[in-house]
Amino acid sequence: MHIPDAFIPMGQALVYWIIALIFIALALRWARSSMKEEKVPLVAVLAAGIFAIQAVNIPIPWGTSGHMVGAALAAIVLGSPYAGVFVLTLVLLVQGIIFGDGGITVMGANIINMGVVGGFVGYYGYTALNGVMNNAYVAAFIAGWASLFISAILCAVELAIAGTFPLDLGLTFMGAYHAVIGLIEGGITAVALYLIASARPDILERPAGVTA
Repeated sequence: MHIPDAFIPMGQALVYWIIALIFIALALRWARSSMKEEKVPLVAVLAAGIFAIQAVNIPIPWGTSGHMVGAALAAIVLGSPYAGVFVLTLVLLVQGIIFGDGGITVMGANIINMGVVGGFVGYYGYTALNGVMNNAYVAAFIAGWASLFISAILCAVELAIAGTFPLDLGLTFMGAYHAVIGLIEGGITAVALYLIASARPDILERPAGVTA
């Protein structure tokens, strides 16, 4: 799902960067006000884990690549969609600048797709579903799947607007691949939430329905 440089024209990439910077600023404000000292190790572990799961990439015809994202997990565990933006921005900066995974000029689009959309869909999807079914782990599974799938669809739309890939083929392949990969994403989100709630409930935001 990492968009490389030159896949999006500079004018469009600049617009995505401006939008991303707004959310990055809000995420930094969240970090200053809500990220207590005892949560710093958890943020580091989440970032490292997300970096690792994103390393498994599957090339997608008429798309970019297929992989897990992890923004929903960060947002749910840390109790804010801005946590997803914050953690994914850190991960994407390291991947893009040091490892060349995802372009620099288009990083704004990557942050929007994976951090903003992944974090907001994951967190609010989880909150809404958990309120209806009162089962935090099923809600986390569905929210994790949805966060990945919708991020992939948005990526396909952006590439179609850029004229890189046809919309129908992009949606078909990015959607189909990530619909399957999303099952793994959802499973990891639910299992990780359960393990954290079981081992260290004191550092969890304790979403309703989470039991150790």
